[in-house]
Amino acid sequence: MVRLKEIFSSKNPATQRTSLTKAAFVLGFVLLGVIAIQVWGYFKVVPVAAQPAQFSPLVQGVDNETCLACHNTPGLRITLPSGELLYLTVDREVYASSVHGELDYACVQCHTDISSFPHRPLMATSRRQFTLQLYRSCAECHQNEYEAELDSVHQVALAAGETEAAVCTDCHGAHDISPPDQPRSRIPQTCERCHSQIFDLYRESVHGAALIGEGNPDVPSCIDCHEVHNIEGPSTGPFHLFSPDICARCHVDPEMMARYDISTDVFDTYVADFHGTTVELFQAVAPGQETNKPVCVDCHGVHDMQPTDDPESTVIKENLLPTCQKCHPDATTNFPNSWLNHYRPSLEHSPLVYFMNLFYRVLIPTMIGGMLLFAGADTSRRLLNRRKERHHE
Repeated sequence: MVRLKEIFSSKNPATQRTSLTKAAFVLGFVLLGVIAIQVWGYFKVVPVAAQPAQFSPLVQGVDNETCLACHNTPGLRITLPSGELLYLTVDREVYASSVHGELDYACVQCHTDISSFPHRPLMATSRRQFTLQLYRSCAECHQNEYEAELDSVHQVALAAGETEAAVCTDCHGAHDISPPDQPRSRIPQTCERCHSQIFDLYRESVHGAALIGEGNPDVPSCIDCHEVHNIEGPSTGPFHLFSPDICARCHVDPEMMARYDISTDVFDTYVADFHGTTVELFQAVAPGQETNKPVCVDCHGVHDMQPTDDPESTVIKENLLPTCQKCHPDATTNFPNSWLNHYRPSLEHSPLVYFMNLFYRVLIPTMIGGMLLFAGADTSRRLLNRRKERHHE
């Protein structure tokens, strides 16, 4: 301001022109600098090119370095009214290597209620309440998954007051989110956090041993049977009734079954026998009604399925009677002998039934063919005789 007064008070026109030119140059330079900072800030705040097409992230507003200036401090924590400690430290490197960190997502895109410091007081009185308040922010970007999860057994339990029922961050994590199926064995290990007893059974089963122990990609994990976000449980009638369809996803695949020397007849013969046929009728006529006819898991087990030649298998010959007695309490020792073990009758498996089937396959067409031939010949003869009678008249 003093410099401008000196310029306009000067009596020398040349001095005024020179000084005004310098002042205009400086002012223009400052304005360009301000505009450049604003433009840079705009593109830094909204990294559009880095966002996947399926996301609709909020405007960042505050960059992560501002948050990490405090939250990268080790041991940062507060005590909640419940007496629990809520840890507030966010490891910079852990977040940077997470799915969100690699996409340059901002802290405030999830913590949408934070825009300044000091922050507003927490409304949560416990760590669980804090989790239940925050996980809904996932819906901002993952709307389809969030809505599917609303119909899951987890949300039904949560709505019934079971606050420990799993929500998004219980399975995916918070600041350390990574692909949930890399490696694929990570899926049952995630479910283990709440379902440890079931996990122990699964790990020792024919499926679990192959996936967790061998890394076999063909065998089913938890989500292959129970789905991912719209998780269903065995307590519902339709889930139990339609469970053979889950088994069919693998056991009717000729290419996959050939790799393990398993015949697709295992499933096809079940569908064709009395049990499977009844279940199919229930599926078509009364899908919401429970059936008393056994499905695959009733005989083979649910999470503890064993190879059919394993001494602990529920369908091995020595253990088959107790399995049958679950539905047939009066079954005697020879009752399981009538079962063909999911094989079509052959010389190797059930030769007597094979020859009986062969006999009827020959007998029935021969009898029907003979009857048709006799009926045709008799009809032709009758027509011929009637024509002759008319001719003589």
